Amino acid sequence: MEFDFATAVERRHPRGGWPSQKWHRYAQDVLPLWVADMDFASPPAVIRALHDRVDHGVFGYGLVPDSLRHTLGAWSAEYYGWEIHPDWQCWLPGVVPALHLASLALTEPGDGVLTVTPIYPPFLKVAERTGRLPQQAALREPAAPGQPWQLDLDALDAAITPQTRLLLWCQPHNPTGRVWSRQELAGLAELVARHDLLVVSDELHCDLRLDEGARHRPLAAAFPELAERTLTLWAPSKTFNLAGLTTACAVIPDAGLRRRFTAMAKGLQPDGNVLGLVAAEAAYADGDPWRRALLEVLRGHRDVLAERVAQWPGVAMAAPESTYLAWLDLREAQGLSKASTSPTQALLELVGVALSDGAAFGWPGFARLNFGTTATQLAAALARLDGVLASP
Repeated sequence: MEFDFATAVERRHPRGGWPSQKWHRYAQDVLPLWVADMDFASPPAVIRALHDRVDHGVFGYGLVPDSLRHTLGAWSAEYYGWEIHPDWQCWLPGVVPALHLASLALTEPGDGVLTVTPIYPPFLKVAERTGRLPQQAALREPAAPGQPWQLDLDALDAAITPQTRLLLWCQPHNPTGRVWSRQELAGLAELVARHDLLVVSDELHCDLRLDEGARHRPLAAAFPELAERTLTLWAPSKTFNLAGLTTACAVIPDAGLRRRFTAMAKGLQPDGNVLGLVAAEAAYADGDPWRRALLEVLRGHRDVLAERVAQWPGVAMAAPESTYLAWLDLREAQGLSKASTSPTQALLELVGVALSDGAAFGWPGFARLNFGTTATQLAAALARLDGVLASP
């Protein structure tokens, strides 16, 4: 099947006027490559399923259908090699709420909640918002431009204290795009077991691994000894561009952890989004051909971006191994050497390209660039960035 990833979908002035965070945060002349949603229409199978559900005309309180639980289970078995029981699935309106619910349900006030930076910004707010102790460890920077980021197990071990109870983990990693090696994950598993930690493993980007033939292996499946202390978070939102339908799943094998998590959720979150549940089932049941076609597009965009970054003096990027997000080191960007503001603010003001500021991820001087857009828009944005970053 052929899918259209080349034709731009009107998002700034759509029929009906629905505002978009990505396209309406900045002025009309700004090209937005920041927040993590794509500019591609969702899979046709999903759109058809939504049309059928809308035509029903009634949108009362829904239940998670058994068919969805079995569909996700089949996806996990086929693509991850992990057999999950339907009862392990806790469907909820998003991964970010799940992070906060896990902190509230599985820790006590004053317990330490640990994460590894740079990291997707909501991770850095969980402990503060839930009355817990924020704790952080840093990744090891690339040894040379273009080399991958590394998990610094010594730094992580040193950050763990007697108060540490919960690790917020991310694989594949947002924002660096890193897919952790088996050796790194084995070291992580040893630390988790030795310090008796619980883990929330955000695996939101796992279905967008960019290397040909690459397969995701969930943390709880790769290390079965961690399954009883791990909550695995999945969602169709990034893979199939469904973020606005606010549907995600926490996979929790341990019955005790599952009871605590679901009990805390009562009253703190709404029941399932009926359209989001329909979209999730259609995506996992029939969306894989579209996903495979998308991966071809994203590989090409990644390669184009890497070639361009290599021409920007002082700018470095480790090519992402998963998803459509690139993490740029702009600290030594020669074209921004005279800028008096942050690199992202300077690029916004100078050339009208909006990136996500690395400071929000815990690393000032960096920026996250979303290349999940049409080739035409990506080329236009890179041409603008050339005007500053390619300058001697």
